[in-house]
Amino acid sequence: MPHLTLGVDLAAQPENTAYCLIEWVKSKARIIELHCGADDARLLEIFDRSNKIGIDAPFGWPTAFADAVYAHQRRNVWPAVSTASLRYRTTDHVVRERIKRWPLSVSSDLIGVTAMRAARLLSEKGRIDRSGRGRFVEVYPAAALHIWGFPSTGYKKKPGEEKRRVVTRRLISTTKTWLDWPIDVKRACEKSDDALDAVVAALVAQAAATDQITPIPQEHMATAKREGWIALPRDGSLASLAADV
Repeated sequence: MPHLTLGVDLAAQPENTAYCLIEWVKSKARIIELHCGADDARLLEIFDRSNKIGIDAPFGWPTAFADAVYAHQRRNVWPAVSTASLRYRTTDHVVRERIKRWPLSVSSDLIGVTAMRAARLLSEKGRIDRSGRGRFVEVYPAAALHIWGFPSTGYKKKPGEEKRRVVTRRLISTTKTWLDWPIDVKRACEKSDDALDAVVAALVAQAAATDQITPIPQEHMATAKREGWIALPRDGSLASLAADV
């Protein structure tokens, strides 16, 4: 039976949301669907078709932030905690240490609206493991690109067109022995960073499915289950994603 991984570049609005479905079988893989512009109904339908789902959106909020908002609402008290602890989750600190830059803050940047959409979608699937050990895993495509040795900044939107073409062509060249890229997928990735991030998210989902991600330290496991955890692929894992199929 083929194994299907889904990558979702989630946005606050459907028109900026892209998804990619990759089929894995007999040490080969092919991109069977790439779509830009996905509403909740379409995403929920394709979730049901997928074995492992990588979503580019935070799965939770910093514990200190959630506690502070609760205290403020209930008792009109704001705890004496650092601003950093309110802005960043434990996983964000780990990502910064690995790639030398912060992910967007789910509590103080606009990505918080995307996180609300993710929470709504995931709640439709019942109680999920926010640490990524179930069917759903939180991913960060730019971090994966960095770890795999590709340009990971400056490829977004109109100003990033040329760099996006470079990233797409290099990614195709690196994976061409085992991943089938239809020509329309190549063109979509060159045109849209949403499409490109969706493909990378689906690849990271496969890394998670085949245990080729950096493990969560045991001391952070309980926090990961509350706040969410960004799956970071292991160094060199891209070349072996299809090996265990």
